[in-house]
Amino acid sequence: MKRNKATVLTYAEKCKNILASNWQGSLNTIKADAKGSKESIHTSKVKYIVKRGQPYLWVPEDDLHNVNTIIDERGSFAVTSPFPGPLGVLLKSLDKLPARIALSGDIRPLNEDKAKSLAEKLQEVILSEQKAIKEFTYTVSEVLSSSVRKSLRSDNLQELLRDDEKYSVYRFKIRSCTFLDGRGGNFEVDVENLETTKADKLAPFSAKLIDGINQSEARRRALVLLCFVDMNAHAKDAYVTSIDRKGFDVLAKVMSPVLKDGVGHYQWKEFRFMFKEEAKDVEMFCSQLVEMEEEVIYKISTSSGLKLK
Repeated sequence: MKRNKATVLTYAEKCKNILASNWQGSLNTIKADAKGSKESIHTSKVKYIVKRGQPYLWVPEDDLHNVNTIIDERGSFAVTSPFPGPLGVLLKSLDKLPARIALSGDIRPLNEDKAKSLAEKLQEVILSEQKAIKEFTYTVSEVLSSSVRKSLRSDNLQELLRDDEKYSVYRFKIRSCTFLDGRGGNFEVDVENLETTKADKLAPFSAKLIDGINQSEARRRALVLLCFVDMNAHAKDAYVTSIDRKGFDVLAKVMSPVLKDGVGHYQWKEFRFMFKEEAKDVEMFCSQLVEMEEEVIYKISTSSGLKLK
């Protein structure tokens, strides 16, 4: 298959996709008391949605952030690319961090009316994603079928609508943005560029798509075959680590060069697979993924004289 030669996404696009694909991040505020701000930092995970390019945070009423931001509204917010299910276990075993973004800015509380309006927006987001899941075609449903329920963004956001916990709602006004890749690289992103960039339409479903692929042994075997046919890499196992409209990234366990004593060993290596056409939505992503799987299985079966299922 001839692949689309377009490069990977811009850093602004990657940041926007990460924001749109996750539902929680680590909020950091400066600890404070009646005497003013101190140097120590309070950190906790909070849930959020993005509206008009800005994150809106739901902070539990008993969290220290609510006190800290009264004294000093400065803060930072870190969000990672989703790493559900077996991918998270693998990355942890390799001491490898997923791609992530670090935002700095001001944390500003919403008044009661604006908080109520945002809660209505949250409800719309949840219902829209749940409706989309029900209306997906068989091709998409088959890819998602191996994924666990909690990998869907809307299921995790649903908890914010429960009555047993109260929240304060804030707007995080972004002043700076940094993209951090999984190899330790840091890249500054222009805030104005970030605000005007749109996330991929498949981003809200990326965690469930990644989990659906990685939880399926058959799909991981297809990834192994793709590594062999397209990358000339002999892989023992493979996992999808991220997806976007242009393609997907794979972390594969491949045979390393022969050692001096003549014994080879396996190491984890990253590969990038590109689509023929940009996937404008979830349907197109899944269709092209299935096409690639079928094509590589056909190539292997015809070259070896076997019919693989």
